[in-house]
Amino acid sequence: MHYLISIAGLVIVLLLAWLGSNNKKKIKYRPIIVMIAIQIGLGLIILKTSIGEFLIKGFADSFAKLLGYANEGTDFVFGGIANEGAHTFFLYVLMPIVFMSALIGILQHYKILPFIIKYIGLVLSKINGMGKLESYNAVAAAIVGQNEVFISVKNQLGLLPKHRLYTLCASAMSTVSMSIVGSYMTMLEPRYVVAALILNLFGGFIISSIINPYEVTSEEDIVEVQVEEKQTFFEMLGEYIMDGFKVAIVVGVMLVGFVGIIALINGVFSGVFGISFQGILGYVFAPIAFLIGVPWHEAVDAGSIMATKLVANEFVAMLDFVKIQDGLSGRTTAIVSVFLISFANFGSIGTIVGAVKGLNEKQGNIVARFGLKLLFGATLVSVLSALIIGIIF
Repeated sequence: MHYLISIAGLVIVLLLAWLGSNNKKKIKYRPIIVMIAIQIGLGLIILKTSIGEFLIKGFADSFAKLLGYANEGTDFVFGGIANEGAHTFFLYVLMPIVFMSALIGILQHYKILPFIIKYIGLVLSKINGMGKLESYNAVAAAIVGQNEVFISVKNQLGLLPKHRLYTLCASAMSTVSMSIVGSYMTMLEPRYVVAALILNLFGGFIISSIINPYEVTSEEDIVEVQVEEKQTFFEMLGEYIMDGFKVAIVVGVMLVGFVGIIALINGVFSGVFGISFQGILGYVFAPIAFLIGVPWHEAVDAGSIMATKLVANEFVAMLDFVKIQDGLSGRTTAIVSVFLISFANFGSIGTIVGAVKGLNEKQGNIVARFGLKLLFGATLVSVLSALIIGIIF
């Protein structure tokens, strides 16, 4: 029965994207069908085969070692602050972002990441029927982050028409940065984090191809990656370390504010209505959770987590999810975990507008105008990825 519900949910998601399309006549259905098939195939390999299990174990073990190295630095500086045996969120979830950012900087400095991004993007452009720039941008956003990716293409940013700009921004909002993947793995099962990274990449192309279809001419189909000014190794390393620290601080401060505000609103709603604000959101989002494949008796709890991610951010939702996931079925845990892995929330609209505006004010204003449609598309990507997990689980 759950297969039928998930398939019905898949049809509804694609229909919603179609209803929001800028130009229904230009939608190319063949690449969309191929990419959905690829999503299902990759999902099966990751979650249902010994090969996938081996790859995920290797990936998770690698990140576990990296986090261990990151914690060496954290313990050296902050070791006296944490209680013996305690797991402090700021120290052991956010501070590793600094180390991961430094590692990405090293791979960037020696041209390893640009090589990987360029050729993966080239292969993807043959599959998705979109431009090379769009494919490059999607892969780059998943590795270097939703803000930094715009810097790498700033030479072309001011020349892009509105429809191509939408696709670039949608990719940035639909993925997550590799610098914080390790942090996610401290709260969620690594196999679901990896599955979400891959599914979201293709899901971003699928939804954008429906909402925002267009043709890219051969003259337009070029990628001009901004070459950073030559820096010494230690100049670069210091810059990336500071960038990672800024991200960790921003995430931490946002969590202090969001968690506190949500607690206040929950208290007010509980006192006035006898039910928390998140409880109400759970009932509102329960039908969506059910259509994704969550059993109805768990749909309210799952819906509450999904809503929290949308109105706050994925970290706030993960913190709440960790508290209740032991009482949920494996199926619900898988679906909600994959749904949480993206930057699709209201705050990301401001983040992306700010990143683009900092490079080109005119283009930043254009992004601000389609901000809500951007969030609509990115949320559909998260729902689509969760649906694929619901179908194959």
